[in-house]
Amino acid sequence: MSVPPWRIVFFGTPSFSLPTLRSLLEGPDEVVGVVTQPDREKGRGRKIVISPVKELAFQSGVALFQPEKVKEEAFQEAMKGLRPDLFVVVAYGQILPKSVLQIPRYGAVNVHASLLPRYRGAAPIAWAILRGEEVTGLTTMVMDEGMDTGDILLQTEVQIGAQETCEDLHDRMAPLGAQLLSWTIEKMKAGDLQAVPQDHSKATDAPPLKKEDGHIRWEEQAEEIDRQVRAFNSWPGAFTKWKNRLLKIYRGEKREKTPAGKAGEVVWVGSDFIEVAAGKDSYLVKEVQLEGRKKTTVREFLLGHPISAGTIFE
Repeated sequence: MSVPPWRIVFFGTPSFSLPTLRSLLEGPDEVVGVVTQPDREKGRGRKIVISPVKELAFQSGVALFQPEKVKEEAFQEAMKGLRPDLFVVVAYGQILPKSVLQIPRYGAVNVHASLLPRYRGAAPIAWAILRGEEVTGLTTMVMDEGMDTGDILLQTEVQIGAQETCEDLHDRMAPLGAQLLSWTIEKMKAGDLQAVPQDHSKATDAPPLKKEDGHIRWEEQAEEIDRQVRAFNSWPGAFTKWKNRLLKIYRGEKREKTPAGKAGEVVWVGSDFIEVAAGKDSYLVKEVQLEGRKKTTVREFLLGHPISAGTIFE
């Protein structure tokens, strides 16, 4: 017997949420509402920026909600009025209280970018790279009131490339999350899905990134610096200082050799890289952004900013 289309409310904010929302809009179920974070001011000009999810909701003509707090009574009454069968949550940005989770007929399902219970929190992709993981993945789970603590529905593994940045991995994983959610809903409708409790003893955290996390400490091993650069590309960006100006490093690679200079010292300048001594081995800088300038390759950067061996990055 076929199951009638479900009425779904989607919660999400950043670009990672978009493939899943698009999939739902194009699928057999009805998206009766979209919830995203309020518009925020960003940048030096304090320009109002709307979320990627809001843009897509506008284009699709779906009812949009932007509560400052999901605990607001007016918001919860609006959700009840939609008579939802399911909430789907992908990187929304607020924890949903019990009073909200109880509204839909079949509860709330979250798509999380890690193999739970590892890397619970706001930045699972970045922390997986920073910790040197070779494999990460995606999880759909039944939401409860905790931070990514609900029972697991489905999981899929994703290999992390040796030179893959957070931005690269983010873009590769987002559509996989949409696919996993589609399978999850199909199995839920068929009654062919058993939720499995997480082993909380194996949980690790993935807290929000802070700008200061990007500060490169050249006395660390080159492998750790490489992870930092890849994990913080594109935000907040790994950075050092050159001539009292911030220099963000977006791409590079480690070189396994004993550095000739002290940590942070430029030991060699090639046509398309700057080799910097680290605590162990050295690091080849290949893509940078000088404070107040655009991101560029090192080849282009060196044309206007000559750097020689012996230069010290702070």
